[in-house]
Amino acid sequence: MTTVFVHGVPETPALWDAVRRLLPGDSVALRLPGFGSPRPPELTGKDAYAGWLAAELERIGGDIDLVGHDWGGHLAMRVVSAFPAVRVRSWVSDVAYGWHPDYRWHPIATMWQKSPDGEQSLAAIRAGEPGTFGRLLGPRGMTAEVGADIDAAHDATMDAAILALYRSAWPNFHHDWKLGPVGVPGLVLVPTGDVLDGVDPEAVRTQNEEVARTAGARLRTLDGVGHYWMLQDPERAADTLRAFWATAG
Repeated sequence: MTTVFVHGVPETPALWDAVRRLLPGDSVALRLPGFGSPRPPELTGKDAYAGWLAAELERIGGDIDLVGHDWGGHLAMRVVSAFPAVRVRSWVSDVAYGWHPDYRWHPIATMWQKSPDGEQSLAAIRAGEPGTFGRLLGPRGMTAEVGADIDAAHDATMDAAILALYRSAWPNFHHDWKLGPVGVPGLVLVPTGDVLDGVDPEAVRTQNEEVARTAGARLRTLDGVGHYWMLQDPERAADTLRAFWATAG
């Protein structure tokens, strides 16, 4: 059994280091193309990235426990719902509400989905104006160490990958990635501190519950942590994953 971790946007595999150190067995933290690595020209958006992830999982082989965060969670959910040939024993995601029919992107995402607004925003962050990703993500639970790794990877290639992903997901994932019952045990994580300006926390809670019910997944609330729950409390994150896997069969 191999655990495969998938980071989100704008992140790197270092996001998972603290949790991986606490877990037994083999694990792999994949790096999304373009996030500190080359991005092949055919990776033009969410469909192509989902196909890339499915191919990576097939390359790893064997039974896989798949854990995704942020965009990595969206891609994980797409693989288990649309790539039945890929052998996945279980899946975990923390952003399931993005698949709800009523989901609306947060203000930063909607800015990145526009041109030239998105290009200008990311170029300014790359220049440190008003701040780098490492500093801007600090209030959401990002650590200085992982933030520095993200900033070292942040270049024009990452900007292009970010824009391609967000612009391929308008108006939301439900629009063309319909979700039904998933025949693989799943867990939807809901960190209660993961709240953005312009986003209704009650709507997030309700949408998470409804998407988890649609997918046939369990739902687990994580109180006192935010978007970067795996960095804010890696021990609880590892315990939560182990407890879920013990019931996954």
